[in-house]
Parts: sequence; C-alpha cells; structure tokens
Amino acid sequence: MNGPERTGGAGGPVLRIGVLGCADIAERRMLPSMARQPLVEVTAIASRSLAKARAFTGRFGGTPVAGYAGLLERDDVDAVYLPLPPELHVEWTLRALQAGKHVLCEKPFAVRLADADKAVSLARERGLLLMESFMFLHHSQHARVQQLIGDGLIGELRLFGSEFGIPLRRDADGTLRRASTLPEVAAYPLRAAQLFLGPHLRVAGAHVSPATAHGPAPAGGALLTAAGGATAQLAYGVEHAYRSGYDLWGSQGRLRLERAFSTPDEHVPVLHVERGGAVREIRLAPDAHFTNIAGVFARAVLDREDFTPHTEALLAHARLTDAVEQAAARPGPV
Repeated sequence: MNGPERTGGAGGPVLRIGVLGCADIAERRMLPSMARQPLVEVTAIASRSLAKARAFTGRFGGTPVAGYAGLLERDDVDAVYLPLPPELHVEWTLRALQAGKHVLCEKPFAVRLADADKAVSLARERGLLLMESFMFLHHSQHARVQQLIGDGLIGELRLFGSEFGIPLRRDADGTLRRASTLPEVAAYPLRAAQLFLGPHLRVAGAHVSPATAHGPAPAGGALLTAAGGATAQLAYGVEHAYRSGYDLWGSQGRLRLERAFSTPDEHVPVLHVERGGAVREIRLAPDAHFTNIAGVFARAVLDREDFTPHTEALLAHARLTDAVEQAAARPGPV
C-alpha cells in the first residue's frame, strides 16, 4: 500500500484520491467539495470513456484514466472514492481493497450482509479503511438535534419518522427517468433511524411497491422497533414529489427537520419544535457535509485512526438493509 505522505499547498500531508466513475453525485457535490478540503488531493479520475474522464479532470484536476482497473494500478492513488451504481459497489470495492487502496463508497455499500462481511473482512486483513459515504451524518444539524433530544427537549423519544422522495427527471428528449434507485434513496431514512434509535433495530414490517413503466421498485417503506420500545416509520420513493426530512415525537413534544439529507452548503437549517401547545423555530448554522466527510475519511487514514467504528457502522447498515429487503419480499402480512 502506498503511504499518503505527499504534502499539500499548506505543507501538511494529504490523502491522494482516485475517483472511480463520473457519476452525477461526484460531479455536482463530492468533487467540488473535495477541492475545498485541504486534506485531499484528487490525483486521477476514471471512466469507461476517456473523453468523459478528461472532461472531469479538466474541471476538477487529476489525470484522466480509461477504465476503472487502470486507476487501481496507479502509484499516485492512496484511496478510492467510488460513486458507481449500487450494483457495482461490492465488485469494485473488493478490487480496490485487493489493490491496497482505502475506499470511500457511496451508499448503500451493499444490500446483502454477506457482501458487507466479505468486504469488511478483506479491509481488516489488509489494514485498510472501508467507509460508507453517508455524508449527511457529518452535517452539524444532526448533532444539534441529538443534543436537544438528549437534553430532554421533547421528553422520552417514542417515534422517529422519516421520508425521502426523489422526483423523476427528464432527459434532453423529454423521456422520464429515475434520478436514483430505491436502495440509494431508502438508505437515508434507514441510516437516520439508526442514528437516533441505535444500530440494533428490528424490522417489524416492510414493503416495496410493484414495478412501473419507469423501472422496478418505485417506492417502499419500513416499520422498525428499538429495544427500548421506540419505533421508526419510514417511507421512500423514486417517483415522488421531493421530500427529505425527519421528525422525532416524544412524551412531551415534537421536533421536525426539513432538508435533512440533501442539504445545500448554504442552506440555513430550521428546527420546528412543538411543546406544551407552543411552536417555535431554532435556526442553525449552514454546514458543508460533503467537504466534512472527505475530511473525516482523509483524517482517519492520515492520522492512522482506528477504522473499526466505520466498518461496524457499515455492517450494521447492511444488516438492517438486508432484513428490510427480506421482510419486503415475504408474501402476505409480516
């Protein structure tokens, strides 16, 4: 494995990252954010099309590479950011780990626990960081919500509710297509439920809507329970009007946050709190969660931190996702 010892413009060490794939999320959010993260240098970007890779490196820097395998052979790449479609996550993560590269993979890493176990075992064997790119967890708004809940703002938490919906998009010819797959969209409410209710959730029920003309599985939902008695009601879809939020309902009040997941850097979060018949708003500071997660990933490698919390979180999410998928696939009532 190559040591990330190259220095950046400020004289400190940087993590040299190669990007596997020219996906929309890389173009719109992650690559511009990495450019603002001093702990990161993008040294190569790979695409199946060399022309597309060149278009990306022209904007974001690095060397264009034709084909994903070629990027993994490069000595100037310490780690890989992997924004490929979900069905390619496991294959290319394993190949990157085998090549000695740390991996930051878009969510969901895997919907099968067995796949997550295999990748985590390889990462631990090689002493490499494998991290799932749940950028929203690194926005300060959620830490503030956790603090308020812990301080008893709404009493004991009884119910966590969340929804994430992505509208259909039109191509240049007017054809409607999905912007995301259902597993990608479902990952956000599922992971948020773990954030507030803990990693050991039980699936009480789940469903997936039948296929439509635009593809399989346009919508889904899940009912989860925590050991302490609190529940989570989640809904998600890819043919819906946009929604991105969660609310927490407690014994003494309720708290709601909009734009919880796809939060622009300049957005001013507003918490809506209901308690004792009164309603008030708490305004929070903007934050750059994509830049933050790039820094968390780089710092873990550069500072040789313990990678276990990241792999344990990945396994917990894969375990829950697997259980939801299995519950939704069962015929009849759960």
